[in-house]
Amino acid sequence: MLVPKLFTTLRDYNRSQFASDLTAGVIVGIVALPLAIAFAIASGVSPERGLITAIVAGFLISALGGSRVQIGGPTGAFVVIVYGIVQTHGLQGLMVATVMAGFMLLAMGLARLGSVIKFVPTPLVTGFTSGIAVIIFSSQVKDFLGLQMGDVPANFLEKVAAYADHAGSASLPAIGVGALSMAIIIVWPRLNRRIPGPFVALIVATAVVHLAGIDVETVGSRFGTLAATIPTPEMPRLGIAELTALVTPAFSIALLGAVESLLSAVVADGMIGSRHRANMELVAQGVANIVTPLFGGIPATGAIARTATNVRNGGRTPVAGIVHAITLLLITLFFGRWAALIPMATLAAILVVVAYHMSEWRTFREELRAPKSDVAVLLTTFLLTVVVDLTVAIEIGMVLSAFLFMHRMSEVTAVNAVTRELAREASDERDVPLEELTSRRSIPDGVEVFEISGAFFFGAAEAFKETLTQVGRKPKVLIIRMRDVSLLDATGLRALRDVVHRSKAERTLVLVAEIHAQPLAALERSPAYDDLGAGQIYMTLEEALDRAREHLVTRHPTPVTPFRSVKRDPG
Repeated sequence: MLVPKLFTTLRDYNRSQFASDLTAGVIVGIVALPLAIAFAIASGVSPERGLITAIVAGFLISALGGSRVQIGGPTGAFVVIVYGIVQTHGLQGLMVATVMAGFMLLAMGLARLGSVIKFVPTPLVTGFTSGIAVIIFSSQVKDFLGLQMGDVPANFLEKVAAYADHAGSASLPAIGVGALSMAIIIVWPRLNRRIPGPFVALIVATAVVHLAGIDVETVGSRFGTLAATIPTPEMPRLGIAELTALVTPAFSIALLGAVESLLSAVVADGMIGSRHRANMELVAQGVANIVTPLFGGIPATGAIARTATNVRNGGRTPVAGIVHAITLLLITLFFGRWAALIPMATLAAILVVVAYHMSEWRTFREELRAPKSDVAVLLTTFLLTVVVDLTVAIEIGMVLSAFLFMHRMSEVTAVNAVTRELAREASDERDVPLEELTSRRSIPDGVEVFEISGAFFFGAAEAFKETLTQVGRKPKVLIIRMRDVSLLDATGLRALRDVVHRSKAERTLVLVAEIHAQPLAALERSPAYDDLGAGQIYMTLEEALDRAREHLVTRHPTPVTPFRSVKRDPG
């Protein structure tokens, strides 16, 4: 249902809930302040772009979203990909890629693909999330240690080499400010959970640095004075060639935004006992990522940590998210210029803690005990994210996951000759006298019965044809039993059709028995149905055996009780 949760929750809204949402929204706005600045700087853009994203996208995601408590804004998940786009295509390229991703998200929501996102494998998500955490941590080493060096290389290995070359230039004052900030972030929640630790660390460290006259790099010394305004919208300007080059990064932003936002919404549902509207959430994410770049913002999605903070402080409707955006707007307008005083080492400490929580190292360790195919996806995605590129990691991770899944499915699909086992199987059935079963299930000479178990798809088609070619003496009747086939795709149909054609050439009759609804529907729509013929499809194995006996007696037998299939559309 494409109806924003805001409209639903306002039907029975009251003053008490507004008070709770107001408190939660203000607190989340304070939490989001240092994170928005830090994520923007880590992404290679100016701090105010992070604040703009948190304000504009945060408002739109809450106002239009499908979750009661989702908080949207810039997140650590986008740091790696945004940094890469900025380095390669500049800010205009980032704007265009984000808008394109917004339209992709909008299309996903309108096409009701919200439930499809859940098919992204967990090892893939854990792999790139942990990889992003490593990248974020590595990108903050320069500021945390106060290294005297130029721009940090984008490549991870080059980054490590550059840090090693400049290790001797570390600044003790910067290390002290970073350590103080990190200590406050870690210890403060034990003293007070209402006021967020990162905000306290930001205020205390900034005050200490300027009151004590400590010489460390600040936001102002690197970026200058921050603009305490919301810029007017600006349309992106890029040529067709640039647009084509940005399709892949835009898809990565869209996929990442969809997965992160819906994962955050699921976590929030568990905390408040609600259910989000996945398709509406994707629509809101799409609109937010279309509009926000026009004001100079960067990609946005649902933020799990800020959403959890909202819930813990009493937020229960989208009003809290709207208040969070308004809080950030007021802070930017009236106190934005003071953000220039924030030490870079403090922002680095905040992001180091974010990276630690984002790494999910416990989950990563647990998934190393999973089946080898899942471990392969986990490690491949992780290593590609760290060493190569997030976009490449997602693409290869998805393809590898699909191939390994198909391999597992093909392994559980079996094609076996069951001619000799049928009498024994019959003797195990107790509802019918053994003599009757033996008589009905006796296999005449010249008849072979093969049974397919599992999904009959392209991964198992070759095994099917190979197994049938191993029959020593060509039978006069070949019965294919499909009672355990739940899926039949185009390649499986082609394999079946090839067997029918080859059998006709060898004067062998092919019969199909005990086929289920989905495989039958697929078969009826394919040319294999005409090649096989409706009179050669039977509801039970016994009827197929009766048909085989008749075929052995006469060359033109009369079919007995064929499977009653639905009438095909001649068009």
